[in-house]
Amino acid sequence: MLLKEYRICMPLTVEEYRIGQLYMISKHSHEQSDRGEGVEVVQNEPYEDPVHGKGQFTEKRVYLNSKLPSWARAVVPRIFYVTEKAWNYYPYTVTEYTCSFLPKFSIHIETKYEDNNGSNDNIFDDEAKDLEREVCFIDIACDEIPERHYKDSEDLRYFQSEKTGRGLLKEGWRDTQQPIMCSYKLVTVKFEVWGLQTRVEQFVHKVVRDVLLLGHRQAFAWVDEWYDMTMDEVREFERATQEATNKKIGIFPPAISISDITLPSSTRSAPSSAPSTPLSTDAPEFLAVPKDRPRKKSAPETLTLPDPGENYTTLKLPNNFTSHKPSDPKQK
Repeated sequence: MLLKEYRICMPLTVEEYRIGQLYMISKHSHEQSDRGEGVEVVQNEPYEDPVHGKGQFTEKRVYLNSKLPSWARAVVPRIFYVTEKAWNYYPYTVTEYTCSFLPKFSIHIETKYEDNNGSNDNIFDDEAKDLEREVCFIDIACDEIPERHYKDSEDLRYFQSEKTGRGLLKEGWRDTQQPIMCSYKLVTVKFEVWGLQTRVEQFVHKVVRDVLLLGHRQAFAWVDEWYDMTMDEVREFERATQEATNKKIGIFPPAISISDITLPSSTRSAPSSAPSTPLSTDAPEFLAVPKDRPRKKSAPETLTLPDPGENYTTLKLPNNFTSHKPSDPKQK
């Protein structure tokens, strides 16, 4: 397990970012999606929690095979997805990611938003007071972004909002900017596979950091697009954009999915008020090979078909001939 706390400041208030976050996620998902890959929205509906009150539950599938490094593509199916489940009780959210074929992989993110410049060192005392973690500040203006994601219009060192007058963020802006808020994110990555754990967990945290940097940059760079929106208007934008995104990537069945399998919970899970990420160190029963199963004999190289006239026709099959039925996993 690798635990890190990310702090991302923005020249907004927490109340303003409530709209900006929803707008950014929808537009960003649509921009990053293409035929066969991207973010498919499976469920998005109101949700009420006995502790946190009214919120929104979303479930998404993130198809991203081509975005994996070569060493990862070598060990995963040609088509697979990551399942994202999020419980949004703004200004507190819980997000969980599980892989469509790896039960030993998970990402757990708890987020809290406050109107300060990232100065609260005790914000996660209830969740991780005794857990060792690295604190990482992400500067949306000055941190280097992957070249493939860079756009002049989203360079916050040179961007200034017409509607708010905020912008032109220079080195040290977090110490002088008003208003200012901070997204505090406690991110736990688990990949409990011997020989790959450290490499995969470090790689995933790098991806998480890049995603957080890009998303929060865009949320402010697009501020003039969403600043005057009401909650009803941004929800309608969200709905329309999700429909367009689903059509853009196309809907196709995954190679294999474990999203419907119930597994024992890990010792560290979501708050008791929200479902926990299913984790296990053992393979699910349906993947286990029975110990007493008799070994199958190899298929014959020839197949003899009887003929009423006692003339037999022999059909030659290749040695590696196999028959596969398309998978039809049940979804929730």
